[in-house]
Amino acid sequence: MQAEDIVIHALPKIGEFPNNPNCPLLVYPTAIVPTGTGLATRFEELFTANGWPAAWRNGVFPFHHWHSNAHEVLGIYSGRVTVQFGGDQGVSIEAGPGDVVVVPAGVSHKRIALRGSLGVVGAYPSAQSPDHCQPGDTTGSAARISRVSRPESDPVFGANGPLCTLWSSAQNKGVE
Repeated sequence: MQAEDIVIHALPKIGEFPNNPNCPLLVYPTAIVPTGTGLATRFEELFTANGWPAAWRNGVFPFHHWHSNAHEVLGIYSGRVTVQFGGDQGVSIEAGPGDVVVVPAGVSHKRIALRGSLGVVGAYPSAQSPDHCQPGDTTGSAARISRVSRPESDPVFGANGPLCTLWSSAQNKGVE
């Protein structure tokens, strides 16, 4: 995969979904070529080596939610999933084995379809621990999102990765 293959989606506030006007959603198609076994472990090692310690293996919730105090990376290691990002008027993305999606703090996400046995590795930048927000539970969410610091590295490409450039409007001390 090359950095120029990244798909970028800007997701401003849409209704009750805060999203993140300064940090776009990033999709890395086939970030890891899904050959052989051990794709989940390969994602965990890659994310952890780049300052995004692997936190869990599971799927994607089938309801709108977001994290107001942490960015998130999703590495798909089995099955196929369609996820809606940004709320009801947002963008739907299909992802499969080897794909990575970087979800900025505040960007709503919801599983809307899956095929096969879905497996996802989730991770957050070092020192960030996610909360769990849903529509109707937005008190203080925008203020928390504005204080989330930009990660020091891209979860796939490391310290000089495209996230660091694409999220450059987000100050290293917090999104403005």
